[in-house]
Amino acid sequence: MHNFQAQDHFADGAQYIAGRLTKGTSGSTHAVVDPATGDEVYSYELAGRDDVDAAVAAAAEAFPGWAGATPGERSDALHRFAGVLAERAEEFAQAESLQCGKPIKLSREFDVPGTVDNAAFFAGAARHLQGQSAGEYTGDHTSYVRREPIGVVGSIAPWNYPLQMAAWKVLPAIAAGNTIVLKPAELTPFTSLLFARAATEAGIPDGVLNIVSGAGKEAGEHLVGHPDVAMTSFTGSTGVGKRVAEIATATVKRLHLELGGKAPFVVFDDADLDAAVHGAVAGALINSGQDCTAATRAYVQRPLYDAFVQGVADLMAGVRLGDPFDPSTDMGPLISHAHRDRVAGFVDRARSSACVVTGGEALRHPGAYYKPTLIADAAQDSEIVQSEIFGPVLVVLPFDSDDEGIRLANDTPYGLAASAWSRDVFRANRATREIKAGCVWVNDHIPILSEMPHGGYKASGYGKDMSAYSFEEYTQVKHVMFDNTAVVRKDWHRTIFGDR
Repeated sequence: MHNFQAQDHFADGAQYIAGRLTKGTSGSTHAVVDPATGDEVYSYELAGRDDVDAAVAAAAEAFPGWAGATPGERSDALHRFAGVLAERAEEFAQAESLQCGKPIKLSREFDVPGTVDNAAFFAGAARHLQGQSAGEYTGDHTSYVRREPIGVVGSIAPWNYPLQMAAWKVLPAIAAGNTIVLKPAELTPFTSLLFARAATEAGIPDGVLNIVSGAGKEAGEHLVGHPDVAMTSFTGSTGVGKRVAEIATATVKRLHLELGGKAPFVVFDDADLDAAVHGAVAGALINSGQDCTAATRAYVQRPLYDAFVQGVADLMAGVRLGDPFDPSTDMGPLISHAHRDRVAGFVDRARSSACVVTGGEALRHPGAYYKPTLIADAAQDSEIVQSEIFGPVLVVLPFDSDDEGIRLANDTPYGLAASAWSRDVFRANRATREIKAGCVWVNDHIPILSEMPHGGYKASGYGKDMSAYSFEEYTQVKHVMFDNTAVVRKDWHRTIFGDR
């Protein structure tokens, strides 16, 4: 059983503004429900416009001091932050599994250590915000580039990886000298609040990191459109991302979008079949399939197709669904009963034209559980192949030539992640070149690391999380030029007045 008592941890409210917890002022309350049981575990007052204004004001007040700190000072604070996160690892894991329903082994071995590592990475990266070296490009001037923080960042994170997404938004922003207001999903505020409190304990000044737990229509849209917010970073669905872009455009904000995905999993006929089967099941079912990079479309070259379908079906049938706090549980529930019903709707609509090989039904259980599902014989242009389902559902289709396999892999609006499975380095290299996605794995699917960027092509958005590349989102580049001649009348002046 879990031992995280949210009502005790957040008795003072679910907003974190200027270094303290407060209650929201929207006049509406929200209940956080354990998706594994359907039980309410916390009720809180949602943030309203006034709370967003207060959080942005706190971030704006903190900005000059934080931006003026040396890279070494920000680095030291982030190193302390990583240490506090590591000390509180079990608390974070318990909170994450309670609010999301994800297996405790996933929280302990993936979400929390990944977040600690991300904090440690950006602690080091804070010292390496470099511009171009000085040079005399005209012959008469010295030019160099300054990289400066943008200001107050307003970020919105999703419910599927609340802790990791909070880290991906917050860490590069504050490492670069910005301050931030983060709105987590109202379904899953716990670990974002713990994250902010840990930052305060680590000595990061009040107002540098603020949390507003509210609904998207009220708190989220007001944050994106706020005139004192210089940049918006959003992770979520492509549909909502379009709305965020519309609002941000009105105030000409810097915008970073990490949106939906429909990752192809391309298995060529020389692949290690056993490895591909295991990779497909792991890649499709991580976090109950609620992952924008999850394997969702397996394209298998025809000689391996039947064996792949049978192997995946057999392996899926042995996946253990159950209590997220049981260390032996492989897969937990979906985030809510409403989302489980949405996933079931996709599968049910596909039955008329495709074959449900295994799964395809909810458990008879109070929680929002849905069985691992494999679907075959779907048409490439069908809803089940083209639309993001965000659940434990893998669709498998055959292909004949390599050209066809790569064409099918690119045949959706999305381009966030993909994988190619082959023993032939030339074949695999071609796939990495020609598949249009922000990440292409070879003979694996899902691993991420702090040193490498994460972001998409096409309808999956633009901009990068993680890695030093993320600083491109959170910094302003300024050209500085010095005259080296001390000549009063420059030669170019004659183009405006006078003669040579």
